Amino acid sequence: MKIDSSVCFFFLFLVLGCLSCVSALAKDGVVANRRSLKFSLVDENLGSWQNELSEAAESPGPSSDGPPLVLAAKRTKRPDILDGFKRYRGGWDIENRHYWASVGFTGAGGFIISVLWFVAFGMVLVVHHCCGWRINIKDEGSHRSQKMCLIILIVFTCAATVGCILLSVGQAEFHEEVLHTLHFVVNQSDYTVQTLRNVTEYLSLAKEINVAQVFLPTDIMDSIDKLNMDLNSAADTLTEKTSENSDKVKKVFSIVRSVLIAVAAVMLFLALIGLLLSILRHQHAIHIFIVSGWLLVAITFILCGAFVILNNAVSDTCLAMDEWVENPHAETALSNILPCVDQKTTNQTLSQSKTIVTDMVTVVNTFIYTYANTYPSHSDQYYYNQSGPLMPALCYPYDSQLRDIQCGDQQVSITNASLVWQNYTCEVSEFGLCTTPGRVKPDIYTQLVAAVNESYALQHYTPRLLSLQNCNFVRDTFQTITSSYCPPLEHYLKIVNAGLALISVGVLLCLVLWVLYANRPQREEAFAKLSLPVIGRSKKSSSNNHIHNRSSDVSTSNTSNGV
Repeated sequence: MKIDSSVCFFFLFLVLGCLSCVSALAKDGVVANRRSLKFSLVDENLGSWQNELSEAAESPGPSSDGPPLVLAAKRTKRPDILDGFKRYRGGWDIENRHYWASVGFTGAGGFIISVLWFVAFGMVLVVHHCCGWRINIKDEGSHRSQKMCLIILIVFTCAATVGCILLSVGQAEFHEEVLHTLHFVVNQSDYTVQTLRNVTEYLSLAKEINVAQVFLPTDIMDSIDKLNMDLNSAADTLTEKTSENSDKVKKVFSIVRSVLIAVAAVMLFLALIGLLLSILRHQHAIHIFIVSGWLLVAITFILCGAFVILNNAVSDTCLAMDEWVENPHAETALSNILPCVDQKTTNQTLSQSKTIVTDMVTVVNTFIYTYANTYPSHSDQYYYNQSGPLMPALCYPYDSQLRDIQCGDQQVSITNASLVWQNYTCEVSEFGLCTTPGRVKPDIYTQLVAAVNESYALQHYTPRLLSLQNCNFVRDTFQTITSSYCPPLEHYLKIVNAGLALISVGVLLCLVLWVLYANRPQREEAFAKLSLPVIGRSKKSSSNNHIHNRSSDVSTSNTSNGV
């Protein structure tokens, strides 16, 4: 069978992957050979079985009148890169490349900043190492500048640290919520498979039903065989695709989680050790951290852009599902993935199940009217000394038009027939004859109960199969996802984005301050530069005094010689 697995984004793949399997299975004719197989999980979603049986045949299919419903129309009005940056107006549609182009545009800011940062800071590093260009904090006010630089560096390091904590917490909660959502979808699939298995099992048993060698008609048995083949094939394929999709989703999000944990750990280590090395003025070591930080900041900006895209895709999908829940039969982009069947297909499935139930009631009543409630001769093969009050016949749940009807006063319904008929069971002798008043022997009573149980089982599971057809399953599933799983997913994605943004900006500014603070002059160097002029002036003054003294001595000597 052809499986539609066109979900190409993580969250979409998670939510729709297993669901698309079921809708695609129906394309090859499961249940009345039409696009009809869908699944529902919780009994609460089924509503009243009796109401479902009576209303399902009237459930409309996708409306083809009027224009299609555009899902999440306002939210998805974004610039379309593939259409000259014009506004995209096609709404949520995962099969439309223009939709993905518009969603991708939301992360363009992170990608552009990453490129600009990579090029600009790379050029600065090249100029710094090749041309010897440096920025030093020096002058008479350098001590205050150093203090301010250190305080700002500590603030930015704290910001990067907070970002790492947010990223760690956000990714852990997001991963857990993804697994919860996946578990819900897998449970939906598993329950559907179990429902299909139960139906095939009961249908197979229905073929073996006989009461005193009265069997179902041959054409009904052939129909059951064909239906069982379709249902078994559907159940096998659904199990296989659900397991495959579940493993893929787990693998993808495990990789995402590992990447985010690695980014948080490396960035935290980089920020703290970089601060320590810049304070200790390990210039050569800090250069290694600067280059590493340059590359990691660029990667973090890319991740930030990617998670902005993911956040918008998740929000778009949740809003689209919420709008579709309000209009499940409208023609939308979701109709191609999870189509609701039309009224004709629903009627065919309902009619087939009701026909099988009616035929089994006929088998039971044929025995009751022909053998149980008669007085055959002793030579008749069906004589077993039946006697006593006449046994009530089984009520037909449907009329000739397969519409629900009420049981008559002299009839028993499928739900209580086995209890009522116990009163008409006799005890038998070793020769197989009734020794007490009764209309049926214990072995025939067992056959009658088996037929009734089969009829009840088909009535029980028909609403479930119909809920797989008439969009109730999709509506209930989407309603649960949008109300219980979408809000926490969006919340934790925002925390992850906030953490990535804080890390990127914090480490970026730390890199600049590392360069400045690591190149600051030490106190001994500053003292030496300040003391050199003082020593020079002192030496010059001493030399002048020495010359002046020698001149005075010469002048005194000349004066003495003249005298």
